[in-house]
Amino acid sequence: MPLRHDVRRGALLMLGATALFTLMNALIKGLGDHIPFPEIMFFRNLLALPVVALIAWRRHVTLRTRRFGGHLTRAITGLSSMACSFFALTILPLAEQTALTYSTPLFVTILSIPFLGERPGVHRWGAVVVGFLGILVIALGQGAFLGGASGESGVPSWLRWAAFIAAASNGFFSGLTTMLVRQLSGTEASSTIVMWQSLLMTGITFLALPFVWVTPTAGELPLLIGLGLLGGLAQVLSTEAYASAQVSALGPYSYSALLWAILLGWLVWGTVPSVTMLAGGALIVGAGLYILHREMRRRSA
Repeated sequence: MPLRHDVRRGALLMLGATALFTLMNALIKGLGDHIPFPEIMFFRNLLALPVVALIAWRRHVTLRTRRFGGHLTRAITGLSSMACSFFALTILPLAEQTALTYSTPLFVTILSIPFLGERPGVHRWGAVVVGFLGILVIALGQGAFLGGASGESGVPSWLRWAAFIAAASNGFFSGLTTMLVRQLSGTEASSTIVMWQSLLMTGITFLALPFVWVTPTAGELPLLIGLGLLGGLAQVLSTEAYASAQVSALGPYSYSALLWAILLGWLVWGTVPSVTMLAGGALIVGAGLYILHREMRRRSA
C-alpha cells in the first residue's frame, strides 16, 4: 500500500501535536516548583501507556524480542533525554528550553559517524557548526537566563547554568536514542520498539519514586494526569502526521513549538524572549532545517 502524501492533513496534525507538547511542557514547568521532575516523568510515562497499548493492540504488536538489552539501553537513553528536558523546564524560560531541544539533529549528524559509518559532507558539517554557534549565542546572552519579568532572575547562577547544560545535553541523548532506534529497526517492528520503550521507562521511573515522592495536592494531581494525557495525545497526532505526509514536508511545522513556547511564556509567566535567545534559536532551527534538507536530497539521489 503506497504512502499517502496529504501535506495539508499532515501539517495540521503536526501543528496540533507541537501545540499539545508545548502545553505539556508548560504544565511540567508549573508543577516543577513543588513536584520533583523524576515524579513528573513517572506520570508522563504511565499515562502514555494506554495510548501506546491501544496503538499496539490495533497493530497486533507482540513483545517477543531477542534484543531486550537493546530495548533497555534505548529506554535508558530516552529517560536521560527526558530527565534533562524536564529538569531544564523547571529552571529555564519555556522558549529557551524549547530552542535548545532543537539541537538533536546536530548530534544525530555527529553520532551517525560511529553508529552508522556515515561521512557527513561539508554542507552538513557547516550546519552543525552554525547550530552550535546558536547554542553559544544563547549561553552568552544573560538576558536569556534571567527570564525577564517572570521572576526567574532569583535563581542562582550555577543552577541556571546546570539547567542550560541539561537542556543542551537533551539533544545529545535524544540523538543517541535515534541511533539506537535505527539499529533496533533492523530486526524489530516500530510498534514493538515503542511498546518496550513505554513499559521500561514507566518501570524505571516507578523504581525511583520512593526516593523522590512528594504527595500531589488536590490541585496538582489533575495537572499531572493532564500532562500525561496531553503527551499521549500529542504522540498520536505526530505519528498520524508522519503517516500522512513525507518527513521533508513536515519538518518546518515541527519547529512551530518555538512559537507556541514564546506565546505561552509571555501569557503565563510574562517572559519576553531576549534578542540573544531569538538569534540563537533562529541559528539552531535554521541548522536543523538545512540538515533535514540535505538528508532528503541524499535519500532521493
